[in-house]
This record gives sequence, C-alpha cells and structure tokens, in this order.
Amino acid sequence: MNDQASSTRAGRSGGRNARRAARAAALPDHLRPVRPGMESTALKLLSQRDMEQIHQTALTALEEIGLADAPQSGISYLTAAGCILGGDGRIRFPRALVEDTIAKANRSITLCSRDGKSDLQLSGGRVHYGTAGAAVSMVDVHGKTYRDSTVQDLHDAARICDQLDNIHFVQRPMVCRDIADNCEMDLNSIYATTAGTTKHVGVSFTEPDFVKPGLELLHMIAGGEDKWRERPFVSNSNCFVVPPMKFATESCQVMEECIKGGMPVLLLSAGMAGATAPSSIAGAIAQAVAECLAGLVYVNAVKPGAPAIFGTWPFGLDLRTGAMSVGSGEQALLSAGCAQMHKFYDLPGGAAAGASDSKLPDMQAGWEQMCSAVMAGLSGLNMVYEAAGMHASLLGFCHESLILDNDLLGQAQRCVRGIEVNEETLALDQMRATCLGGPGHYLGTDQTLSRMQMDYVYPDLGDRTSPKEWAERDKPDLIEKAIAKKEKILSERAAARFDAATDMAIRAKFNIHLPA
Repeated sequence: MNDQASSTRAGRSGGRNARRAARAAALPDHLRPVRPGMESTALKLLSQRDMEQIHQTALTALEEIGLADAPQSGISYLTAAGCILGGDGRIRFPRALVEDTIAKANRSITLCSRDGKSDLQLSGGRVHYGTAGAAVSMVDVHGKTYRDSTVQDLHDAARICDQLDNIHFVQRPMVCRDIADNCEMDLNSIYATTAGTTKHVGVSFTEPDFVKPGLELLHMIAGGEDKWRERPFVSNSNCFVVPPMKFATESCQVMEECIKGGMPVLLLSAGMAGATAPSSIAGAIAQAVAECLAGLVYVNAVKPGAPAIFGTWPFGLDLRTGAMSVGSGEQALLSAGCAQMHKFYDLPGGAAAGASDSKLPDMQAGWEQMCSAVMAGLSGLNMVYEAAGMHASLLGFCHESLILDNDLLGQAQRCVRGIEVNEETLALDQMRATCLGGPGHYLGTDQTLSRMQMDYVYPDLGDRTSPKEWAERDKPDLIEKAIAKKEKILSERAAARFDAATDMAIRAKFNIHLPA
C-alpha cells in the first residue's frame, strides 16, 4: 500500500515536473499566448451614431470656438494651411480643412525600438501597454512613504521594464527632481531611459531650445543623424494644448522642432472632466477630440504625413473634492470611449489607463488598474499609457508595481486576445475520444499539453497554490516577491547600456548625472 502510494505520488510529481518543464520552454513569438500588438475592438461603448455626434460636435467647436494662444510660428503654419485667425486672437478651423487633414494623415505608424526587436505597429486595433506620466515621488514599499524621484530611479525603471514582456514601451514615468537645470533634466531623461531599455522610449522637452541638444544626443546614441532618422527610437510626448481649447505656446514650438528633427509626436490633450473639460463623459471626449484634431492639422501643416499619435487623455475628477480619480470607472469609460474615436478616424491613438489612486500596491490598486487596463485593451487602444507603476493619481511611481503590473497586464492581454472559435478549438474530436471509451477527463492529453502554453497565461508572481502549499512555503508575500525580483534585475548592469566609446563621447559633450 505504501509502495503504491509512493509510486502514485512519484507519478504525479513526474507529471507536474513535466508540465513545469513544458511551461518553462520558450515559445516562438507568434505562438506566445499574449504578445505586443494583439488586436481587439470587442468593446464598443459608443454606437456609430454616438461617434458621428462626437465628431460633428468637435468640428463645430473647432469652427466656431477655435483655439487661443498659438505661437506666431503656429499661426503662420495654420493660416497657410487654411485656418482663420480671428480678431480675438483665436485660430478657427474650417470643417473641410479638418476633414481633408484626417483623410491625408499618417494612418500606420511604427514606433521603433533601438535594437529592432520590439518595434510597435500602431494601426487598427493593435494594443500596446507601457508607462508614462510625470510623477514627482517614488513609493517606498518598505516604509510606506514617498520621496522625491531621481535620475537613478528613472534609469532603474527603464531597466526593470526592459525585462518585462508585458510592458511594451517606456515613456518617461517620473521627473528627475535631483537635477535642477531643466535642460540637463531633459537630456538626462533621454540618457537614463535609453541606457536602460532598447524598447521604444517617450520623453518630453521643457523648452524649444532644448530639442536641438536632445537630438544631438540621440544622433550620438543612434550612430549618426541618418541612422536616427531612419529609425527614430524616441518619441516626443507633447502637451500641445492647455484645456479648454488653448494652445500651450512653448510646447507647440517644441512640437515644431521635434517634427523637423524626425521625431514622432504624441499629441496629448489632458483635460480634467469637471474642471478643464466638460463634466460629462461624452463632453470630455468631444473636447479632447476637437483639441487633438487641431493638433493633427498643426502637425500636417508643419510636415504633411508626419507621424503623430492622437493622444486624447481626458481625466476624471472626484467632483466632491476636485481630486483626480484615475482609478475610477469613469476613467475607464473615458479612455475606452477615446479608443473608439481613434478607430472612427482610423488614426493611431493613445490614452491613459491602468493607473491607480491608491498610494501603495494594494487591493485598491489592483481593482482600479485592471478595470481600465482591460477596458482600454478590449477597445483596441493602440497605446495604453500609464499602464504600469503609477500610484497616487499620477503623483507617485513604484518599481515593485512595475513587476506586479507585468502579471496584471498579462491577464489583461489574454482578455484582449479573446476567444478563438474554429474546428480545433471547439474540440469535438477530443470530447468523442475522451467520453466514448476514453479516460473521462482531459488531463495530460496531447491536445491539452499542446495548448497549455499557447492558450494560457501563467502569472510570474501571482500565487495559485492551495492554502496548505502556501503555508508550507512560509506564506510568501506578493510585495516581498516583487522586491526580490526588482533587486535581482537591478543587481546586473543594463544590457541596453551604450558601448564605452559612445558613452565616453556623450559624457564629454553633456553633463550626465547617472554614474558610468
């Protein structure tokens, strides 16, 4: 009896080990259960009539209200394209001009990676998740405290993201508060992120004059201006408007310089529903669409066909207090609705989803992040910004959350992939073989084993053990597991670091604050 029990346990253990070995074996990219750029338009909150109404409202707003505060260079570009400068200083956009621009705009953008292995194809309902934001603090999960973010924190965030399959791009998620000079901060943000990851990077520029040295730095990293222009691996996150319906003068000038320098631009409209945008969800979306359509005309007036991401980023407010509510259901609706409008125009787009109002990676963070991350993905949002690591209504960033969010985003992407229905997946032959003289279960069948990697996403840190197994393993804590993985990643030098000669040349030309 004991021998039989031992044999049974050994058999089960051997089967379990075989399954673990099968899961550990790397699959080719095209067979992975989730991967960057999977397509979905399964969630459709807006009807065709709804989208038409939003579109017409945006056109009317542009034609009758227009935007104020364009720089003189922008006025020249826009009026030459057919816009009208009113006596009140506002630029107004004729309907025909806007619709012509939509028809001619760049519809399929590739955001390049530095090594060419993780380029992002922005078209249709292809979905990509990544970081973004301008957090001013870092979350210390040990002491449950916040501190100023630094350039080392930014570099470490890029290094961590580089190792996480479900984070597809790294837009600068925090401000380097240890660098007082704004130009040096902008340049060091480029250096810290690109030295940490070869995935596509997004950065901002504080002033127009900082774009030129920023491009010089990028040319050095790329190996020359020609190589940079061939494969620009950094894009500009540009808040070109100050809602409601005003241009951000200096940001517009930054945008012009980035376009001329061959850098893709994210046209970012971030109105606050109930404060700088209408309080209704439909109204906030309509205003964001109007502002981004104005930006699209602007970009194409500077350079027809220049790559621009339609960045409608309306945020929700807690109207009781005026606090941001990025983790709310309203935020999820705003971003999913914006994604539908991007599809309405057939334009590459992005919005914010996956951030939390919680101060720590806790249960509140989990429900808030998953809600908007899944809804944005199911809506086919091309670029899901702020999807990892962001806390405290965008004020705080957490390295451990990046690692936890990698698991969360894996599950979100599995939802994006959806359900494949065909002869093989319907599995009638398996039912027949199993039920008619077969074992009466599907455990260990060839079909089950063949699909266990291709169809199922397994969490890296998430715990699926029984309470007994959990206790036998000393009750592992999720945060402690994330800390351990973070420390392992950061114990090794980033693979994305530049070669010694390039790094020496960069440091000779620019004041790089990050240690060599």
